[in-house]
Amino acid sequence: MTRPRRGVRFPNRGANGHSEGRRASFSEMSEDGSGSPVQARNSPQLNGISEKGGEQPQSDYEKKKANFITRTFWTFVMIGGFFTALFSGHIYIIACITAVQIVSFKEVIAIASVPSRARQLRPTKSLNWYWLATTMYFLYGETVIYYFKHIVLVDKVLLPLATHHRFISFILYVIGFVFFVANLKAGHLKFQFTNFAWTHMALYLIVVQAHFVMNNVFEGMIWFFLPASLVITNDIFAYICGITFGRTQLIKLSPKKTVEGFLGAWIMTIGWGILLTNILMRSKYFICPVNDLGASIFTGLVCDPNPVFLQHTYTLPQLFFLPEGTSFSFTTEPMQFHSIVLASFASLIAPFGGFFASGLKRTFKIKDFGDSIPGHGGMTDRMDCQFIMGFFAFIYYQTFIAQHKVNFGNVMELAITGLSLEEQMELIKGMSRYLENQGAWGPEVHECLERVLPARR
Repeated sequence: MTRPRRGVRFPNRGANGHSEGRRASFSEMSEDGSGSPVQARNSPQLNGISEKGGEQPQSDYEKKKANFITRTFWTFVMIGGFFTALFSGHIYIIACITAVQIVSFKEVIAIASVPSRARQLRPTKSLNWYWLATTMYFLYGETVIYYFKHIVLVDKVLLPLATHHRFISFILYVIGFVFFVANLKAGHLKFQFTNFAWTHMALYLIVVQAHFVMNNVFEGMIWFFLPASLVITNDIFAYICGITFGRTQLIKLSPKKTVEGFLGAWIMTIGWGILLTNILMRSKYFICPVNDLGASIFTGLVCDPNPVFLQHTYTLPQLFFLPEGTSFSFTTEPMQFHSIVLASFASLIAPFGGFFASGLKRTFKIKDFGDSIPGHGGMTDRMDCQFIMGFFAFIYYQTFIAQHKVNFGNVMELAITGLSLEEQMELIKGMSRYLENQGAWGPEVHECLERVLPARR
C-alpha cells in the first residue's frame, strides 16, 4: 500500500477518521498543510478538558440546556429588535436589511476563502469587499434615483451623480475587473477564478435579491412584512406538522422534512396570510408607499390606498344546477387573493431556498454558515428562504398590483434630462399661465416670471 504523505491533514476529520461535525472551509487549510486554526480552537484543553484530569466535560443534557437557553434568549432579542425597527420607521428597516446582506455575504464568502498570506494573494480579500461596495453603490443608487427623483434631480451636487449613475457604476466595476486580471498569478489561477465566480454568485443570490426586498419597503411596509412573516410562519408550521403526523420524506437534502409537514404548513400559512392581511390593511403605515422617511407607526402615512386594499363585490357565475336568476356574491378586498398567492409561494417554492442552502452546506461539510447569531448559527441560515421570497414579492407586486402612473418625479426627470435650458424656462412659463387660468394664483406671478426669465430665442 502507498504510505500517506507526512504533514497532510484532512479537513473535518479527527484522529479516528470520522467527521467531527464542525464548521470547515477552504480557509482552514494553509498551503503548507499546517492544519487549521479552528482545530487549535477546538482542542480539548481549550474546551476545559485536561488529559491529566481537569474539568469534566459537560453532559449532553447540560449542553442541550445551555444551547436552548442561548437560542431562546437570542430569539427574543431578534424578535424585539425586528419589531422595534418595524414600528420606528422605514429607514430603520432599510438599515436592518443592509446589515443582513453584508453579514450574509461575509458568511458565504468565508466558506471558500483561503488565507491570502498563505497564497501570497493579499488583494484577494480586499477585492471581494470592493465587489460588494460597487454592487451596493449601483443598487442603492438605482433605488434612491427611482423613488426620490424630485429630491435628487434638483440638487446641484447630486444631479451629475444621478444622471451618470450607471456609467459611474460600470467604471467602478471595470476598475475592479482590471485590478483582478492584473493580479492573476501563475500557479494560483484556479483558486483566483474560483473565488471570482464564487463572489459573483454571492452578490447575485444575496445582495441583488436583498435590493428587491428593500424596494418592497419603499412600495409599502406590507410588501416587506407580509412575505417575511409568511416564510417564518411556514417554517414553524412545517416543523409542528412534521413532528405531529409527518411520515413521508420530502427531499433527501433535508431528511427531517416530510410531505405531510410540507402540505400542512401550506394550509396553515394561507390561513395566517389571510388573517394578517386583514389586520395590516387597517393601517396606512403599512399600505402607503414611502412619502416621508421620518414616519413611524405612531405618526403614520397619508395616501390614497391602492385599489387592492379597497373592498370589491364579486359575483359568482351562474351554476347549472341552480334556478335561473340565482346567484351568489361576496365582498372582500382583492388583496386577500394576492395574499393566498404569496402564502402559496412561501410554502411551496421559498423552502427550496433553504434546500439549496442545505445542499451548499453539505458540499462543504459544515453545519451552519457561521455563528453570527448565538444558538442559531449564521445569518444566512435564517435568511436562506427570505431572499427568494422578497424577490418574488417585488416581481409579483410590479406585475399585478403596482399602478404605473405618471408622477411628479417622472415629469421632473423628463424635463431635466429631455429638455434644453431654454425649453425648461418655457415650460415654467407655460405651467404658470395654466395655474393662473385654474385660479391657483393671480396674474402677478406670471408677470413676475415673464420679467425674470429671458424670452426664448
